[in-house]
Amino acid sequence: MKDKRILFVSSEVVPYLPETELSSTAFNAAKNAHSKGVQTRIFMPRFGVINERRHQLHEVIRLSGMNLVVNDMDMPLIIKVASIPKERMQVYFIDNEEYFKRKAVFSDEDETLFPDNDERAIFFAKGVIETVKKLNWAPDIIHVHGWMASLLPLYLREFYNEEPLFTESKIVTSIYNNPFEGTLNEKLADKVKFDLKENQKIATINTPNHTNILKSAIENSDAVIHGSEDISDEITSFIEEKEIPVLGFQEENFKESYLNFYTDLVSEN
Repeated sequence: MKDKRILFVSSEVVPYLPETELSSTAFNAAKNAHSKGVQTRIFMPRFGVINERRHQLHEVIRLSGMNLVVNDMDMPLIIKVASIPKERMQVYFIDNEEYFKRKAVFSDEDETLFPDNDERAIFFAKGVIETVKKLNWAPDIIHVHGWMASLLPLYLREFYNEEPLFTESKIVTSIYNNPFEGTLNEKLADKVKFDLKENQKIATINTPNHTNILKSAIENSDAVIHGSEDISDEITSFIEEKEIPVLGFQEENFKESYLNFYTDLVSEN
């Protein structure tokens, strides 16, 4: 995998957000690949709880300034970047005043999901892709972590399917056992239809609960990794039906197993 390119897209990454199974795995997967000579880029949302001064985030003017259309509204895209201390890995932050300025991540102080989480997920997916296009950086692997990143495979496969930069990219989705209660905004599918018209794949997210958001990512991915030891039977069965490469939960040989999995996928091109 040396000199190959892996794009890591995660809703959470340490040290910018608290340590969880997801935020730690996303960071360590990128760190290990980077240490083996893989070119890496990490993208995450710039949530308002992230301390920009402490983590030395700064805006990249040449990448910022475009508007992304979400549900027929123009939303300004701001790109910020930081380097993880000691690792020399760049992290890109997708930002927008309306979606990410609030001092919280996914829910309010009462643990109620924000009603615009659906639009935040659409904005994040399109923001990552448009920024990578501006960087002109063609990834061999795109590794997705977390439900807020889970619309990315759908948009890559259906909205950006003619974008030559991603023609050879293999999409890997990691599945974690960190569900949210209830559903996202019930109009999510209609908002995605604004971009994808009457695409049949939108039917998966007609009921936008956690399970269906993950199913959408899975059906648009080339491979799946179990990021948690316990995955629901429904999701496990859905993965098996797709007959795509699967890496089970790795506790002992995490670093070597991930790299070998990436290598096998890239060798299929």
